[in-house]
Amino acid sequence: MYLVTDSGVVMFDTPWDTTQFQPLLDSIKLKNNKSVILCIATHFHSDRTAGLEYYSQQGIKTYTTILTDEISKKNNKKRAKFLISKDTFFNVGQYSFETYYPGQAHTVDNIVIWFKKQKILYGGCLIKSADDDDLGYLGDANTAEYASTIKNVEKRCTQPKFIIVGHGDWTNTNSLKHTLKMAQQLKKKMIANSL
Repeated sequence: MYLVTDSGVVMFDTPWDTTQFQPLLDSIKLKNNKSVILCIATHFHSDRTAGLEYYSQQGIKTYTTILTDEISKKNNKKRAKFLISKDTFFNVGQYSFETYYPGQAHTVDNIVIWFKKQKILYGGCLIKSADDDDLGYLGDANTAEYASTIKNVEKRCTQPKFIIVGHGDWTNTNSLKHTLKMAQQLKKKMIANSL
């Protein structure tokens, strides 16, 4: 997802395919006549961070949380130039948005982006499409906390008009409730299997 402002473009997450790094910048510039000035990655997986180093080299301010940076460093992933130490408000051009860490779920470091005024939630890979049958890749997940983390998102990001998911259809605002339901079912299954 990207946001076009009077001051330039903000990109949320990066492509993971190195052949797409520059073409994405070029297409954004061509379509909007503005350059990307800021990029925030929502967790350490390569489908969010692979382009951070490249974009930093292009003069774009790149950001992750301190936790994402620690995990990226440990896992030899690309890292941002600037670090976010806590939930942070960004004001870019005429827009304001907040980074919010709701707890562990898809990964231990996943954050969401909340546009309170516009009621737009960018959930990244934390929130699944309403069409998804499962929670996707769980190799770095905290499955026991997933449901409570989604509840934290619901409390903080009330009545979103749009929910942008990391993969899949974002036109259905039931994606948050659907993700919560799948996380609750997974937790019940885990508890049943441990008995």
